[in-house]
Amino acid sequence: MRTTSAAALDLGLRALLAWGVPPAAAELQVHTLVEAELRGHPSHGLARLPRVIDRIEAGVTDPKAVGSHTWTAEGALTVDGQHGLGPVVAVAALDALESRVGRTGIAYAALHSSDHLGMLSWYVERLASRGFIAIATTTSEALVHPWGGRYATQGTNPLALGIPALPEPLVVDMSTGVISMGKIHDYAARGIPLEDGWALDAAGEPTTVAHDARAGSIAPFGGAKGYALGIALEVLIASLSGSALGTDVRGTLDAVNYCTKGDIFIVIDARSTQGIGPTTDYLNSVRKSEPADPNQPILIPGDRARARRLVAAETGFDVTDETWNRLLERAG
Repeated sequence: MRTTSAAALDLGLRALLAWGVPPAAAELQVHTLVEAELRGHPSHGLARLPRVIDRIEAGVTDPKAVGSHTWTAEGALTVDGQHGLGPVVAVAALDALESRVGRTGIAYAALHSSDHLGMLSWYVERLASRGFIAIATTTSEALVHPWGGRYATQGTNPLALGIPALPEPLVVDMSTGVISMGKIHDYAARGIPLEDGWALDAAGEPTTVAHDARAGSIAPFGGAKGYALGIALEVLIASLSGSALGTDVRGTLDAVNYCTKGDIFIVIDARSTQGIGPTTDYLNSVRKSEPADPNQPILIPGDRARARRLVAAETGFDVTDETWNRLLERAG
């Protein structure tokens, strides 16, 4: 079905408020999901909200938690998420970093025991728009098979960067799997086949059937290089946050386990550096470079998502009937 951002925000808020989520936390959680829909990433959109509510109902998510903060060094923050909603815990941590980084120049937060963050680009763009360089990375359940392997051993472990520029920041958000499991679930719900080479089924055999891939594994992007980056991020995050590794990670795709993934945010105060002029000039020169196809102009990472958002804000976006009906039931 077709809906608007206003209608989606309203329904999502009503559903979360009905399950005891404080109004500010509910607004933040729904906002991040609707932003994903607007930017063309339904895998990180409203389809995740029924599971968020299921987790609250099961007692593995605390809708009132904001996380406990411990500064282990001047620029190092450890966050016990207390099983709170991912966006709520993350924004509280980022607010703490932003208040500190003016003095330290750079600071990071290592988070554990909080729920799924959603689209990482939302966080780094938020900071880059205020003059900070931001880096974010997170782990997931073991969903990606190693290069040359048949079964999942590591997470999709996305990495996002936001760098100030005009008129909009440079925003890069990429999974180290060739596709996210959320997108596979979305393809399965919509009956869309996968591309060759994206995934293996439960028996470790190649498949283009999204339903079969849900029980299998995802290929690392870029072959051996993507595998190396993904496993390095997994170890980095776990080393700093104390989160689980590999097949011990739980809770981002189910409603019965406490979430054991980890998150890292790095914030750098770029306001006192050379400024955004050279960055802006360089990005515009890349945009103006000659394309291979005259009908396909060169884009900078983040341009396509923002263009999609402008259109979707006017015309709305599609949500599966199943997702909408589940939210209606939860809203009461």
